[in-house]
Amino acid sequence: MTQSLRDMAVEVLSTADGRDKTAISRKHAATWFAARKAGAPLPVGTCTPPDRPARPAQPELLDPRDVPRRRPGTPQGRAAILHAIAHIELNAVDLHWDLVARFPEIDMPMGFFDDWVKAADEESKHFNLICDCLERLDSHYGAMPAHAGMWRAAEDTARDILGRLAVVPMVLEARGLDVTPGMIQIFKQAREDQTVEALEVIYAEEVGHVAYGSKWFNFLCGRRGLDPQPVFLELVRRYFHSPLKPPFNEEKRAQAGLPPDFYWPLTQPA
Repeated sequence: MTQSLRDMAVEVLSTADGRDKTAISRKHAATWFAARKAGAPLPVGTCTPPDRPARPAQPELLDPRDVPRRRPGTPQGRAAILHAIAHIELNAVDLHWDLVARFPEIDMPMGFFDDWVKAADEESKHFNLICDCLERLDSHYGAMPAHAGMWRAAEDTARDILGRLAVVPMVLEARGLDVTPGMIQIFKQAREDQTVEALEVIYAEEVGHVAYGSKWFNFLCGRRGLDPQPVFLELVRRYFHSPLKPPFNEEKRAQAGLPPDFYWPLTQPA
């Protein structure tokens, strides 16, 4: 029996180990796109995604205030930075597959599923690239504590697709566009060339993920006759629990379809 796309998504979400999860994610993405290319697309299907994705026993998940500070001037500090990135990438794999699996009541074009399967596939690649970098530093994903709040945005927006698109790709992933150039510089100074290469791949591809969020947010606002900018501001204030922090990478944000009036007003408390 052919697996539907949403069944595939649930399988990824239900797999705990990071390397296993990303292997299944990449396999399902390849299957989806092979079927699309052959002109025989798989059914999108329906499913009941889990409220929370399966997770490995490690890392220990802490309140953000309790995660130790990362000091980039030492190998241990750089390993801690990479561990945090790996944690973000693994959560992004689940967030994108959850977006595929959730909201079956909303009829979306096939391009919506193409975009988020592609994004999940790329996040899977990113996780493995960063895990490889960690292992070169004699560490591994799970060796350090990590941020426990990463799934909160998904829980808060589980019944609001516009809220999900606003907070996850258009706020959280856009933040990656702001901070990644600085991280690339840290690893350049340390002459860790393979890590620099991995981060440059991530930086280039994350622009597309933010752009997917912007594209489908604007699509749904247009379908509903809504003005996207005030709707975006209202949703971010509702679901994101702190002001946005400059500096912003305005060039890359513009490339991803995020104009300044979508984020500068959110630097001030409501």
